[in-house]
Amino acid sequence: MTAPPDDCLARNEWVCGAYLSTRREVLLDAVGQHLQLTASAVLIGLALALPLAVLARRWALAAGPVLAVTTVLYTIPSLAMFSLLLPLYGLSATLVVAGLVLYSLTVLVRNILAGLRAVPRETRQAARGLGYGPIRLLLTVELPLALPAAMAGLRIATVSAVSLVTVGAIVGFGGLGNLIYAGMNTYFKAQVLTASVLCVLIAVAADLLLLGVQWLITPWARAARA
Repeated sequence: MTAPPDDCLARNEWVCGAYLSTRREVLLDAVGQHLQLTASAVLIGLALALPLAVLARRWALAAGPVLAVTTVLYTIPSLAMFSLLLPLYGLSATLVVAGLVLYSLTVLVRNILAGLRAVPRETRQAARGLGYGPIRLLLTVELPLALPAAMAGLRIATVSAVSLVTVGAIVGFGGLGNLIYAGMNTYFKAQVLTASVLCVLIAVAADLLLLGVQWLITPWARAARA
């Protein structure tokens, strides 16, 4: 009988330290692309969701169409979404970011709108009585009070984006998804497991980071809980 090879790569094991040491640069590049795609999509999604939520809050007739459109976008399968966007962006990282932005709108718009709607009517009336105009009221009263709900939506959207980035592997821009896709095609166990675990770690780290940011920027919520 032939003795098994000493190298865990040669044995194609799921857990393999040699894979980490020999593919460090490949992993770092994949993680960097994954973070860049995720951050770009979430920030652009937030920039679009905020005015949409404010519009839906200010004009009741706009709430239904805004929520309906963002919900319909979320129901489109990712492969179909990328196919629809392909003529506009081609096979590029922008294609992946655009798809992730559209998916993030549902969660972000709904949570921001829920936070704005939860601001007590008495608080708005008191601010108006003090001479607050619509813009000042929004920026200094409504949005700060809506932060807990908005941050909850941002956390969900970010974790979802970390996961959905991997689908971008079908167009060559999937961050760690590229490694997962290639590893599945070649049955490279260590690569599939390592890339998958890194995706989970990124999602958990991003969620904890945003939770910490929420804790810092909402001192009144901490005081209320105390």
